[in-house]
Amino acid sequence: MSQNVSAVIVTFNRLTLLKEVIESLQTQDTKLSHIIVVDNNSKSDTQEYLTSLGNQIEYVRLPENIGGAGGFNKGVRYFMEHTTDDFVWLMDDDTVVHPDTLTELLKFADKQDQFGFLSSDVRWTDGRRALMNQPAPMNRLKVIPEDQVEPVQLQNATFVSLLVKREVVKKIGLPITEFFIWGDDIEYTERAGRVAPGYFVPSAKVTHKMAENVGSSLLNDNENRTPRYFYSYRNKRYYAKKRDFYRRNRALLRMWAEYFQIKFSNTERKQEKLDIFKKGFQAGKTFNPIIEFADDLKEK
Repeated sequence: MSQNVSAVIVTFNRLTLLKEVIESLQTQDTKLSHIIVVDNNSKSDTQEYLTSLGNQIEYVRLPENIGGAGGFNKGVRYFMEHTTDDFVWLMDDDTVVHPDTLTELLKFADKQDQFGFLSSDVRWTDGRRALMNQPAPMNRLKVIPEDQVEPVQLQNATFVSLLVKREVVKKIGLPITEFFIWGDDIEYTERAGRVAPGYFVPSAKVTHKMAENVGSSLLNDNENRTPRYFYSYRNKRYYAKKRDFYRRNRALLRMWAEYFQIKFSNTERKQEKLDIFKKGFQAGKTFNPIIEFADDLKEK
């Protein structure tokens, strides 16, 4: 199997972390064909640094911040329309890959030719599993242990070290820009999983350098982040509609459980949080974005 890979990083004003991510990609045991950096209109220091790298990277600077979802949309489109590589490797700008991460992903790809996506074992800075990126096995009642050795089939995964075949992108299209933030990766990997199974590859480890090892929670998040949860609930309701009867209704029940948890809690700004939930949940009922497809340079 050919092993030409493009890495896509989406960044917004996190220059110190971005430098570390790029360096970790440049020192992979398996050399990358392209490093594509999509810049969501960061400040001038990020622009100056990325420009200074010259032909070490492919620099895609956007005229405005269109969110992580829009950034990944542009990055995957660039991969399809400007390279002939066989795989795209997606990650945030705080995803520090280990020297053998890509090697381990490609080893599994050689053994398991038919797959929709491959996801790394994402750890926090202390070596524990990153709570934001817990792998989602087909049986969600089970938890994949931290010492897991064998690959496991997944329902979905995040854009924190995700490998996707070019032929899968051709079939399923691009990430949905309109998601803006939250859930674009869950929706995209579930879309890919309907083409071929997705897998968790525990030998392919990365470090997710979040400020804290916490999951997302409207109940407990800070005041500045609260309005963002509109996108979370709108987007969750959209991709829940694409699931089978059992998983769709389980997702809806889980969302309402979160609503009532907030309602009967002592959380600050309770009414604001409840209103954001209801606004997002209602918007998700009619939210129906168009899935875009890129031209395939490999076919030209």
